[in-house]
Amino acid sequence: MSPRQNGTSSLMQGRVIEGLRERIITGAIDPGAPLSELALAEEFGVSRTPVREALKQLQTEGLVEVRPRVGTFVTTPSRREITELFEMKELLEGAAARLLAQRGRVPEIDALEENLREADAAVARDDRDGYARLVGEFHDLLIRGADNGKLESHYRTLMNQLAYARLVTTSLSQPGRALQSDREHHLVLEVIIAKDGDSAERVMRDHVRASRSALLAGLSDD
Repeated sequence: MSPRQNGTSSLMQGRVIEGLRERIITGAIDPGAPLSELALAEEFGVSRTPVREALKQLQTEGLVEVRPRVGTFVTTPSRREITELFEMKELLEGAAARLLAQRGRVPEIDALEENLREADAAVARDDRDGYARLVGEFHDLLIRGADNGKLESHYRTLMNQLAYARLVTTSLSQPGRALQSDREHHLVLEVIIAKDGDSAERVMRDHVRASRSALLAGLSDD
C-alpha cells in the first residue's frame, strides 16, 4: 500500500471512529444495540476494513463489546461499572476543582459564570434538555480550567466510557434534581472563586456523589 493510500485509509478509519464514538456517547445509538460492519461500511461510504479497525479501537475504549460468533454491540455498563466510573469521576473532578481554585481569575471562571446564568434560566423554564447540555459544559469548563493535560486525558476517556451525555438525562429526570444540581454548581463556583481549594474539592465531590445517587435512582425506575 502506498503512503497516500495509507493516509487515506487512516483518515477513513478516523472518520468512522469519531462518528461512531459521538453517536454512542450521546445516546444516538442505544446501549446494547448491534453494530453491523456491512451496514456501517455502507453508511460511511467505506470498505469494511476501516470499520473493523474502528470497532477494535472503540472496544479498547470500552464503548463496544465483541461477542465471539455473535456480533459487536454497544456496551451497556452495569450498575457496578457505573458506580466505579463515578467514583473515578468524583476523584478527577474534585482534583480539577482544587486546581482551578488555585489558579485565580482565569477565563474559564468567566465562562462558568455565564454557564450558570444560562443554567438558572433553563431550570426556571423547566428546559431539561437545555440544562443537561449546560451541565456537560459546566463540567468540561471545570476540567479545562484545571489546566492539567494528564487529568483531562483520563477524564475524557472516563466520560466516553460512561456515555455521560446520555446518563445525565436520566439523573435529571428525578424530581427536583435539576434545581438541586444547579444550586450545587453555584456552590462549587463560589468556593473556587474564593480560592478555597480544600472546600472546592469537597463540594465538587459531594456534587458528583449526589449526581450518582440520582442517576442510580433513575435507573431503578426504568
